[in-house]
Amino acid sequence: MNTLSLNGAWRMYHFPESAAMPMTPDALHASDFDPIPAQVPGNFEIDLMNAGLEDDPFYGENLYRFRKYEFYSFWYEKEFVFEVETGEKDAWQLRFEGVNTIADVFLNGQLLGKCDNVFTDHIFPANSALKKGPNILSVHIFSTINEARKIDLPVGVESAEGNHESMYLRTAPHSAGWDIMPRLLSAGLFRSVTLENPAPKRFTQVYYTTMSAFEDKAELLCKYRFTSPDPVLEGYSVRIRGVCGESTFEETVQTPFTAGTVTITIPNPKLWWPLGYGDANLYTVTTTLLHNGQIVDTRTERIGLRYAQVIRHENGGRDNAFRVEINGCPILCKGSNWVPLDALHSRDPERLQKAHDLLCEAGCNIVRCWGGNIYEDHAFFDLCDERGMLVWQDFSMACGRYPQDENFYRQIEKEASFIIQKLRNHPSILIWAGDNEVDVTADWFSLPENSRYNEITRRILPRVVRMHDPYRDFLPSSPYVPDGKDSSECAEMHNWGPRGYYKDPFYKDTKAQFVSECGYHGCPSPESLRKFIPEDQLWPYTHPAWDTHSTSNRLLNPRAYSRNELMASQVRILCGQVPDDLERFSFLSQFCQAEALKFFIEGTRIKKWQRTGIIWWNMLDGWPQISDAVVDYYFTKKRSFHVIKRIQTPICLMVDEKNDQGMHALILGNDSRKDASVFCRVTDALSGECLYEGTVHSFANCNTTLAMLPAPKKAPRLLLLTWETEGKTYGNHSIQGEIPYSEEMLIQFAQYIDQLPGGTV
Repeated sequence: MNTLSLNGAWRMYHFPESAAMPMTPDALHASDFDPIPAQVPGNFEIDLMNAGLEDDPFYGENLYRFRKYEFYSFWYEKEFVFEVETGEKDAWQLRFEGVNTIADVFLNGQLLGKCDNVFTDHIFPANSALKKGPNILSVHIFSTINEARKIDLPVGVESAEGNHESMYLRTAPHSAGWDIMPRLLSAGLFRSVTLENPAPKRFTQVYYTTMSAFEDKAELLCKYRFTSPDPVLEGYSVRIRGVCGESTFEETVQTPFTAGTVTITIPNPKLWWPLGYGDANLYTVTTTLLHNGQIVDTRTERIGLRYAQVIRHENGGRDNAFRVEINGCPILCKGSNWVPLDALHSRDPERLQKAHDLLCEAGCNIVRCWGGNIYEDHAFFDLCDERGMLVWQDFSMACGRYPQDENFYRQIEKEASFIIQKLRNHPSILIWAGDNEVDVTADWFSLPENSRYNEITRRILPRVVRMHDPYRDFLPSSPYVPDGKDSSECAEMHNWGPRGYYKDPFYKDTKAQFVSECGYHGCPSPESLRKFIPEDQLWPYTHPAWDTHSTSNRLLNPRAYSRNELMASQVRILCGQVPDDLERFSFLSQFCQAEALKFFIEGTRIKKWQRTGIIWWNMLDGWPQISDAVVDYYFTKKRSFHVIKRIQTPICLMVDEKNDQGMHALILGNDSRKDASVFCRVTDALSGECLYEGTVHSFANCNTTLAMLPAPKKAPRLLLLTWETEGKTYGNHSIQGEIPYSEEMLIQFAQYIDQLPGGTV
């Protein structure tokens, strides 16, 4: 396929929408509006900043200056030269991979079509307007909020974030404002624009899935679809070749029709495993379409041979109600929620590698792509494939009651069909989830019924998944509330609660078997805060700029509570008081967050298999803010990152909470498929006393209780835990005793903790 990139320098016009605004390129050029330079991929906010017309919306309270642009139209134009003569057999088309959001597309003044979904590619036949020589491509992007105003929403449609404008139009939910993202109803062409000429004989779909996977044999299923203009389908065949190191396979079949299925048995396969459980082996598979022995099209992808299951028993008992298995092996899931890399998505690619490196460094074996985001592109999933990172993929709906009408159903069906077909061959994708927290909104809105009436996740999406990815699991919502059940009875939960002490009964006694969200506040470092908070508002945390950077939009949609006050309250609970300067406050807040996430993750590991996974909230901020992230927008790691890095190692030494007999269990966890010999040591940091020492056998994928340690007679106490296996030394800690702890004591504890191996601050 011939492809011409149209990325790079464009020009952009912008003006408030009105009845007299230009609606065609000719009218635009006849108007008094002047363009500014623009970039594609891009966002209009970046273009305005580069032109010197606006300041950075991420600094101070500049965010509110961009409210007026919600009512603007934006025109993007590109002049390009086309050197090819178009013939009858050519089928040139324009592909837009990311248009935000409602737009008309013109080529040389001719309207080619409309865009109406930020999540899908938009493809327009171009032959009727394309000419040899100079061409002008024009895209008129309409005001999202004005388009939303045209819709008379039923009263049953509601956003828990108060952003009703985001509920019908298929734009990124977070862009209308969230507690973790700014309100920036952006516009622009944020992914690539290309002109392409697909071959008349070509594959339209190639689908791979693993039907079974064992050490001695795996079964790969390949389904293909192709198109051909030939009047008679004779002489077509499909060849499939796969290579992973010394492991290879090949199969060729005759195909009398444009659709077919091939099953291939692969002896002694190299299986794909999640991080910690084995190598993430990938096969380079080339599927070739031949006509009379001549190659007419090829598809090359990297796939993993793995059999994935999410075992769910929502209507049964608590045991094994939600468990992940890969290749028949139970996996204890430990990972992070993945939120927008940037509020302005054209900047996502430049942040992706560094952000994904954090997941790998922290030892995550799963990542949940949150439903308030856009869908990530192939580059993200390629990294997950290579690094053994399971992906829990929400469809992009979150925290609201979505429309229940046929037009909206058609939009969702079209979107989901596109996304599934685009991404389904990535072995990292574990499950499709219908949305984020839509089922539980029935409780939030005090509605008498649960979400069994949500046809999107009970009828539309299950049908789409069955049609386009029939061998992958589907979860209607996260958390999913089955008919007749209460949200408190779910096996999979989001554990947010009152945000009080992290060892409160809400967290300690949770009934969730799998926790797919759970977080705790952590103040960014003073150095990071100075990058987005003006100096005169740096302290105290009650200044308006702090509020702006901890909520979605304090002017348009103020929250009923202050997230910064919650953060301060958490510090007060741990230490008995809130410090009166920024440096001490930031340190104690980060210490508090680190201990909380440590408690949540270790609580999952220690109770294995009563609990089967935790996906904590969250790794990285998508704009400068005060939040639950363990790494701030500038990639500065908080204390919690280093603690998580230590306790998410496949083999980990941990101390459980005090039992009724006043004893703490010393537990060695093994989240891998290999037995190991481990030398373990536990010392009291302050006294230097050795409480336990010895070499033990750690059984694969099991916990082993090594000893019962008496609770300290004099509290608080800091235990330092170290262990050595396969020539590497690791470290962990345990703080014991009743709260509050003095600030001086925590500073002293931090000095000891920071010297532990495996996660230096």
